[in-house]
Formats: sequence, structure tokens, C-alpha cells
Amino acid sequence: MENQIVNGSSHGSSFSALNCIDLSNPDIEHSVSLLKQACLDCGFFYVVNHGINEEFMDEVFHQSKRFFNLPLDEKMKLLRNEKNRGYTPVLDEHLDSENQVHGDYKEGYYIGVEVPEDDPEVEKPFYGPNLWPEQDKLSGWRETMERFHLEALEVARAVGRIIALALGLDKNFFDKPEMLGEPIATLRLLHYGGQVTSDPSKGIFGAGAHSDFGLITLLATDDVLGLQICKDKDAKPQVWEYVEPMKGAFIVNLGDMLERWSNCIFKSTLHRVLGNGQERYSIAYFVEPSHDCLVECLPTCKSEKNPPKFSPILCRTYLSQRYKDTHVDLNIYKEHQT
Repeated sequence: MENQIVNGSSHGSSFSALNCIDLSNPDIEHSVSLLKQACLDCGFFYVVNHGINEEFMDEVFHQSKRFFNLPLDEKMKLLRNEKNRGYTPVLDEHLDSENQVHGDYKEGYYIGVEVPEDDPEVEKPFYGPNLWPEQDKLSGWRETMERFHLEALEVARAVGRIIALALGLDKNFFDKPEMLGEPIATLRLLHYGGQVTSDPSKGIFGAGAHSDFGLITLLATDDVLGLQICKDKDAKPQVWEYVEPMKGAFIVNLGDMLERWSNCIFKSTLHRVLGNGQERYSIAYFVEPSHDCLVECLPTCKSEKNPPKFSPILCRTYLSQRYKDTHVDLNIYKEHQT
């Protein structure tokens, strides 16, 4: 598929026109131009021909559904821990405290970089062993998710090289060990049940309005509509547009960390999910640099007229606070663990 702009319009709803970047296209300059345009406009774009075949993507979705179809008691045995690994129940996450009456009407499952208990790296807040369902309950589940985690990271690195060029940096800037060489990369399976229909006027959302925390996010979705973006968060009223699902593609968006890095040249964009009474599944892959990476204004993004807008901050410090701010205290689940 050639690089292009995709614009959907159906059901009387407003759809956002997003650039589509073909990672197999040898014309890297064209890809850089499209990505830069997308990052300046809305911070969202599609990526196709990324190297993960559709048959395997279908298997990842199938395995995700197998987990979420388990009884709640079984899922609660794998409740997320202090490392943010494992199951997150409906209403566990509260992304938009200003407008949401309750938390998000979705359930999820976090899978991070696998680090054994006896590894010194396990002391880092986002490294550690994952929580895995028992093999006899979900055979092949762990193998599927570990393979996807590795393959998605390669896609993220490929996108990172185009972002680096778009920011006037060396192509391999984000490949350094302190960047995506030793990343905090988190796969999150998501399930939006069809029981609750979103109603923004009543503060009910599948996922409340938010911007992502890290560098970039890769998102694969099924064919059920739900994701919306707001290009101008300061507009009154805010204008929300749907993002059309695209089979086999990743929807990629920029995170707050890249906004800090680029001194607001590239913006992270508000997005949310509205439930329409249909079940919806998606797979998010959040990509951040290493724990000890110092996120500070890039040399190509500052000048005398445009000095750095943010103080430098360690990646681990920034992410730990953002997770704490958006998830409920684990102590509320103690009754399920006795």
C-alpha cells in the first residue's frame, strides 16, 4: 500500500483524515514528510506493511478474547501488581477526572518486558516477571503474547527512526541503549464490554479523554468503531472525530514524553473511546525509553527564541507518577485476594 491520506465518512459521524505510512516504501523522504505533517497536525497516523502478518495479528486477538472470556474470579487471580503487570478490572482506570463520573468501562491486561526475579534489573519499577495465565487454562497464550511483544518493538523502532529524521536528528537517535535499546515497552490487551453505552453528557466513557504518557503508542483494533481524537484540546467546545479502524494496520499516536522532548513542536493528542453497545477489542503497545533516560529538550527543538519549556526528568520518575495518578489504589481489591 502506498503512503496516502485516509479519510472516513459514514453513519453521519465526523471522521479524521489520517496520513498512512507504508514501512515497506523505499522512499524514506516521502515517509518522513508524511509523518512530520501528521505529527504537526494531529499526532496520529496509520502504519501499514509493518512486518507483522495479519494471520498472527488475528491469533493475538483470538488469544486476547480467550482471556477476557474467563470467569471474573479467574481473571482476578492475575490482578495487576505494583509493577503494573496483569489484569485491570472494569473501572480500575480513571483517565479523565474532570469529566468522568466513574472510571473507564473497559478491562485490560498489562504485559511488560520479562525480567526474572533474580535479575538485578528487577529493582526497576517497570521491570520484572510478568503474570501469566496457567498453561492448562490458556495453552499457547504466553507464547503468542511474548512473540507479539518482540515483533511490535521492532515496528516501534522503525517508526522511531522516521520520527528522528522528522526532528532533524540522526536516524538511529532513538536506537541508543538509553532510548529504545533497553526500553520500557508495555503490551496492553483491552476489552470494552457491550453492556454500557457511553454518554459524554453523563460522564460515561469506554475510556476517558487522555493523552498517552510515553514516546509513541501502537494500537491495533478490531472493526468496531470507538476511538475518537480531539486535535485542539483548548477549543471550546472540543471537537471530537472518529478514527476509522483499518484491518492489518497500526494506529500510531505520539505520547507526552515526545511532546516534552520536542519542546511542543510535536504534540500528544487527546483521545478517548466511546462504547456503542457492541463489544470492542484492541491491543495497545506503549513504548517508552529506558528507566534512566533523561527526557530533556532535543538540540534541534530549541533556540534563543524558543527555549526549553520543560525541566529535564528521568523516564522512571515521570511514568511512575502518571500511572499512580490514573489507577485506583490496589488496596481496594483486597477482598478478592482473601
